Amino acid sequence: MYALVVTVGLEPGRGDEAVEMLNNQVVPAAKANAGFVSGTWARSEDGTKGHSVELYETKEAAEAILAQAKDGPPPGAPVKLLYAEVYEVLAQA
Repeated sequence: MYALVVTVGLEPGRGDEAVEMLNNQVVPAAKANAGFVSGTWARSEDGTKGHSVELYETKEAAEAILAQAKDGPPPGAPVKLLYAEVYEVLAQA
């Protein structure tokens, strides 16, 4: 299994909009991706960053989504891509 780890910066004052985008666009799109197993999305307590870990069945599936993620969010989105990388999952609890 492979994990796609993503960090985004959240635009100040647009937190509600970012959560709406997450729930209405990002999560449904992730769930529809080939090989998707599960995902967790979190926001820093100060509201400046968001982090996600999406698990995929294969390296190829995770890397395909990484390629899309590197394009970044659409112009005008309440978030900006800071980091995205694929990792091999070694253990889960």
